[in-house]
Amino acid sequence: MACSSGTAALHLMLLGLGVGPGDWVIVPSLTFLATANAVRYTGAEVYFADVNPETGLLDAEHLSYALAKSNSEPKAIIAVHLNGQCASMRNLKECAGDIVLLEDACHALGSSEILSPEKHLKTGSCYYSHAAAFSSHAVKTIASGEGGVVTTNDRNFAEKLRLYRNHGMVRDNDELASNPWHYEMHSLGFNYRLTDIQCALGRSQLSKLEGFVKKREKLRERYSICLKMLGPYVKPIDTIDSCKPAWHLAVALIDFEKLGIQRLDVMRKLSDLGVGTQVHYIPVHKQPYYQMRYGKFTLRGCEAYYSRCLSLPLWPDMTLAEVDFVVSTLADILGVKQKF
Repeated sequence: MACSSGTAALHLMLLGLGVGPGDWVIVPSLTFLATANAVRYTGAEVYFADVNPETGLLDAEHLSYALAKSNSEPKAIIAVHLNGQCASMRNLKECAGDIVLLEDACHALGSSEILSPEKHLKTGSCYYSHAAAFSSHAVKTIASGEGGVVTTNDRNFAEKLRLYRNHGMVRDNDELASNPWHYEMHSLGFNYRLTDIQCALGRSQLSKLEGFVKKREKLRERYSICLKMLGPYVKPIDTIDSCKPAWHLAVALIDFEKLGIQRLDVMRKLSDLGVGTQVHYIPVHKQPYYQMRYGKFTLRGCEAYYSRCLSLPLWPDMTLAEVDFVVSTLADILGVKQKF
């Protein structure tokens, strides 16, 4: 089901589950604001879980800890697939048991979970989850300018989401026969539709998805090889064996403190040389709104990842030579030598 944004997709999933005041939802803190904000839109509360400091992903260990911290059961758990790499949904589901598991897959269109050499599950197939949310924002693997998608195997759930997407408005076929203008609203909904123009653009890009994924994979593989030559204080993020990623971001983990340099200085110097970079993400539990609501606390994995991460350029038409230029430029600024 298409909708107006990845944020809308997240909100619709939670509405479809009936999440509301008095409920709480587990969300990894290392994510974009929208994942947690969608929970708050419903009136429910957020419990921020920690993540693996080398991948940025929620794993069973940190989910188990989050579940053990409360005497009540969460209404849902949102697993966030980060950078194009998917969390192990099989492991998370074993840990979650009967608790509803949702996927924020806005970074992971085209990725798969590897259950065995013969069995790969495409992200969005919802084999272990109830539903998955995707984004087709302009910077994602395929783009419709802005947009979102929800996938699920539950037809009744999907129909609920369609109602919420379109003002809660329904048309009765019998009534329409005599009154073609007739419509009724039995529940409050939203204007979360995707425009026809955006749908056309998104559908035209679907046929290119596999090619985009392969190009990004080749570029990210080159980044991985080159970054490993800058050790010991520079490395690519760890990859997990259970995932065949569709890379959205190419992230370097850099120990800026050990290298004696500020991340901001590195980013400015790279920018001066024509290399744009970004940081994904500030842990959401550090945001003033959430600190005022839940207080200040430490999530060591999130903060260890955040303190070192730097997103490097990655787009399908990028060349391997441009990857080499980015890494050699980064090495010069950091004052490290590439070890061939």
